[in-house]
Amino acid sequence: MPSFHIETVGCQMNVLDSELIASGLMRIGLTPAEGMRDADVILFNTCSIRQHAEDKIYSALGRLKHWKERTPHGVLGVLGCMAQKDQTLIFRRAPHVDLVLGPGQLEQLPGAVQTLLERKSERRETEPTLLVSLARLQQKHADVVDSFRLYDPIRLAETRQRRFQALVRIMFGCDKFCSYCIVPSVRGPEQSRSPHEILDEVRMLADQGTLEITLIGQTVNSYRFKEGERTTRLADLLAMISDVDGIRRIRFVTNYPRGMDDDLLQAVRDLPKVGKHIHVPAQSGSDAVLKRMKRQYTAAEYRELVDRIYGTIPDSSITSDFIVGFCGETDAEFNETVDLVRYGRFKNSFIFKYSERRGTKSAELYPDDVPESVKKQRNNELLAVQDAISLDLNRRFLGRRVEILVEGPSGMGTPSEGNENQKQLTGRTPCDRVVVFDGDDSLIGRFAEIDITDVAPFTLIGHAQPD
Repeated sequence: MPSFHIETVGCQMNVLDSELIASGLMRIGLTPAEGMRDADVILFNTCSIRQHAEDKIYSALGRLKHWKERTPHGVLGVLGCMAQKDQTLIFRRAPHVDLVLGPGQLEQLPGAVQTLLERKSERRETEPTLLVSLARLQQKHADVVDSFRLYDPIRLAETRQRRFQALVRIMFGCDKFCSYCIVPSVRGPEQSRSPHEILDEVRMLADQGTLEITLIGQTVNSYRFKEGERTTRLADLLAMISDVDGIRRIRFVTNYPRGMDDDLLQAVRDLPKVGKHIHVPAQSGSDAVLKRMKRQYTAAEYRELVDRIYGTIPDSSITSDFIVGFCGETDAEFNETVDLVRYGRFKNSFIFKYSERRGTKSAELYPDDVPESVKKQRNNELLAVQDAISLDLNRRFLGRRVEILVEGPSGMGTPSEGNENQKQLTGRTPCDRVVVFDGDDSLIGRFAEIDITDVAPFTLIGHAQPD
């Protein structure tokens, strides 16, 4: 029986896509391989947000040329955002690749893989199968929607990394067209799933033992589904899912600042199952940079949003994203971003150096003129500012007891000294803080009470309460 291996790079959307792909392949009779080299089908589910992610994929494809020579019946495929962006370029750089498929056509994958396996012995290597959408940047109309079909079949529980946690896609694509971002051209226009379909999936997940779900979308708070006279928004959807028996925690990412309305904040405040955590990327604290990024809000408007979040949900945490070294960013503009990080008091921030992406407006309109050494310096400086804030916020948890869902071994999950049955485990609080503590594997997938005894910038450290 043929086996498959999937390498996943990038965001939670890609993680979910890989789970769905695995389910689709298992339904046609393929089995998960022990490792990449043991597989008959190797698939890379790719990301195009930064150049480094693409370089890693091309490097891995190059190394697999020898695998293809040793495994003539094998199928090698490239999926996801890089596949959508690069299309035929992938075949030119790696002619031993058999299949290229964009994220909007993943429903075609099981049939394509099955066809390739069946006719592999008779097909010529110079005739690769190309299955990609050619939808172009800025197209937002009905003729594009069919090219980016939603793909959310019923998942097999065994394809998820953890049975007690699950990602649920509620929307697909993005209509914001930020100048630096490739997502609208590789994932298409915004499309929201029916709330009835989402609820059916959540109930199925609850029946499988899922305790925590995370609702995902490129701009998840843009969720809108109109049916007759009724329009369902994210706040409504959170309330519906909160009524599903068995689900104990609900999270949602990622949000766009202008879509964070008061109804949504009040839903987060009032619904006990919803985590008190808002991830809302700012990207910059400079109005001039935000304008070049085409972010459609000002730094003052983002500050007002921070005030509304903390004012509505006093015990909430906020996380953000920032890009340093964007085209033309001056020292003064960077310092405005530092000021915004200090103002926002974020639990943590994901900070990236600008990476020019072919096909984006910023690549077309602005030179990538900030030296790499300056980008690196600004990245380190902003990280240092954020680390100090994160540590200060975490100190407030010293001596407190928190409830976490235990996820598994931490990155340093070694046995505790003097007790080989205990490891360092990790989990998260409702406000999305990572907690590490000593415990045994029986706690994984369960809720636990932890007394916090020490802190680091991104970690709370404690002891578990006995049952």
